[in-house]
Amino acid sequence: MLNLQVEELKPLLKEALHELLIQERIWLLDLFYEAMEEVAMAKAIAEGKDSENVGRDEIFEL
Repeated sequence: MLNLQVEELKPLLKEALHELLIQERIWLLDLFYEAMEEVAMAKAIAEGKDSENVGRDEIFEL
């Protein structure tokens, strides 16, 4: 009986997920973009830890 319920729920879950992806596309894209920014920031921080310090004037010259 439990197996039958799971099999009945699979198409409903797939349809609900599909609708979520379509209706909330902008929200999901924003979420993905923010996650990518976080990964890039973490990578930049890790790379910057081992580099030498640069003065403010040098940065503004670039």
